[in-house]
Amino acid sequence: MAFGFLRGAIRWTSRPGIVTVRVVTSLAGIAAASALLASAARPAPSPASLYHSPWATAFSPDGNSLAVTDATSDTVDLIDTVAGKVVARVPVDEPAGLAWFEVRKLYVAERAAGVIAEIDPVAGRTLRRLKVGSGPQSVALASHHDLLLVTNEFSRTVSILKMPAGKEIARDPCPGQPFELAVTPDEKFALVGNLIPTGDATDPQNSAVVSLIDLATLHHLVDIRLPSGSASLRGVAVSPDGRWGYVVHVLGRFNVPTTRLDGGWINTNAMTILDLPARKVYATVLLDQPQEGSADPWGIVLSRDGSTAWITAAGAHQLLRLDLARLHSLLDGKIPPGSPLLRTSSEFSSPQQSTWLEVYKDPSRRSLLINDLAAMDQAGLIVRTPLPGKGPRGLALSPDGSRLAVPLYFSGKVAFAAANSNRVDSEISLGEEPPPDLIRQGDINFHDATLSSQHWLSCSICHPDGRADGLNWDLLNDGIGNPKNTRSLLQANLRSPMMSMGVRENLHACVFAGYRFIEFREPQRNEVASIEAFIQSMKPRPSPYLLPNGSLSKRAQAGKSLFINPNVGCASCHSGAIHTDQQKHDVGTRDKSDTGSEFVTPTLVEVWRTAPYLHDGRALTIQDAIAALNPKDLHGKTSKLTKEQIDDIAEYVLSL
Repeated sequence: MAFGFLRGAIRWTSRPGIVTVRVVTSLAGIAAASALLASAARPAPSPASLYHSPWATAFSPDGNSLAVTDATSDTVDLIDTVAGKVVARVPVDEPAGLAWFEVRKLYVAERAAGVIAEIDPVAGRTLRRLKVGSGPQSVALASHHDLLLVTNEFSRTVSILKMPAGKEIARDPCPGQPFELAVTPDEKFALVGNLIPTGDATDPQNSAVVSLIDLATLHHLVDIRLPSGSASLRGVAVSPDGRWGYVVHVLGRFNVPTTRLDGGWINTNAMTILDLPARKVYATVLLDQPQEGSADPWGIVLSRDGSTAWITAAGAHQLLRLDLARLHSLLDGKIPPGSPLLRTSSEFSSPQQSTWLEVYKDPSRRSLLINDLAAMDQAGLIVRTPLPGKGPRGLALSPDGSRLAVPLYFSGKVAFAAANSNRVDSEISLGEEPPPDLIRQGDINFHDATLSSQHWLSCSICHPDGRADGLNWDLLNDGIGNPKNTRSLLQANLRSPMMSMGVRENLHACVFAGYRFIEFREPQRNEVASIEAFIQSMKPRPSPYLLPNGSLSKRAQAGKSLFINPNVGCASCHSGAIHTDQQKHDVGTRDKSDTGSEFVTPTLVEVWRTAPYLHDGRALTIQDAIAALNPKDLHGKTSKLTKEQIDDIAEYVLSL
């Protein structure tokens, strides 16, 4: 075939055992055809790649192209925004965040491979791959410093690469799972949003943090702690003047028992404003309404003048528009005399509706807004628009500020909305989308907060990516007053009994009880089965503690020898393929609030991403769990081991 005569690219689609190649109209040329033909020689993809799942979007600097990462089809799709169609697809390995360098290059995080793909968007081909940490998620450029920054969610670091060489010159550790980042306009700092808390879960102030990195020295400056219960922190933005940082997150009310869901009792959804010069939280406002949640805020972008913010609510399938200019004015106490916001609480049915009056009297009282579900609507600061699809994630604003691109993860398309109205006026499909099978439907249901009463939460709120949110929750399945740390759902289908105290027989019982007693609704036909199928489909990630070839380090090998040594005794309980005997044991960790002293042995698979540890999350590290909090040698005989030996065991456990 003479591809030299084609002004097009090769598009491939896949079904189990079948790879189809066909020509599509494109601005890409022969190089794109060659790259995509090469990709067609790969083994047929898994059934998940039957579906298109747009994750993140980014407009080219000239606005003529939109790049979209398709997480389950393993491609970066290039959309011609003038023609309104996909014109090229570049194969990548589980793509996530992306960033443009001028119009010549596109940088894409490949989560599974631990690399950044440098792509020529005109030719539609990958130029090279840059090695970073484990689980790269977000990408940002600091062009004046010639730096490329990448959050490595799994290895809990931020890679800093010197460009154009592409050499990593620093790797900054972060306390949580770094998910999203943004660079200040003057390129002095990078803000890194950590997905979950990893502090002592028994601390009533436990929360996720935002890390600040100095781009001149490449040093980690400070971690700004968000309000108590902040978790699932996925969106980060910076004001054009560099004064304010904005992060969107879930706000778990984990210090109360889960006896009700209505009115935001269990969780709310928030935007926190950071005072960057002061390096502290300035205010937190709620994105919900008193009787309806805007669940799971995900992406955030700002207008060029910083007067407006747009936020996607992934669990509620909404696009939110916030009037930041007026919000900041009100937060400063600048409320015009005679404003309805200044009426006294006696004129309202609820005392909470007088929060703006409190702020007017004393702007430091803005901290009260964290508990006021009506404040944003009362002041006319927020507009919510239902979207024509499910699971909106990383949105983008066109360079001229007129249009928003919103990826609809579970609908396989990108919606385009007018920035001034939030009105969706067009959609572009990434390809044929077959009806969801049981696993795909389970994935949808797992992330869908509209299935819960008043749309406050979904399964993924407490189990981001099917894992754990790092918080302690006082669930009712074992009585009130004895909170337990969230457990990962990975391989839950292989475990029985379930929960820390073994109060649920199996995964099926857990899912059914979750619908009834946490989401406060009766599951409909096939909903429980679909969630179970989705959980069963989840696969462990390789540990970042393994060597590049997948083997144990020398320290981990030494730790394994100690772990399986009967005189130490770790393997007597942490046995079998998933490292649990699935029995209850008293290992001396009972707290005064616990109703019992025996707890089911947890799995050690992916324990590297499930800190903190023990049934109540009081152990910050594996070393704490097996030594510092094990004075009576009930949790393995470790009291006579040296610090080096304890570290060896920890290295092995973290490699599982």
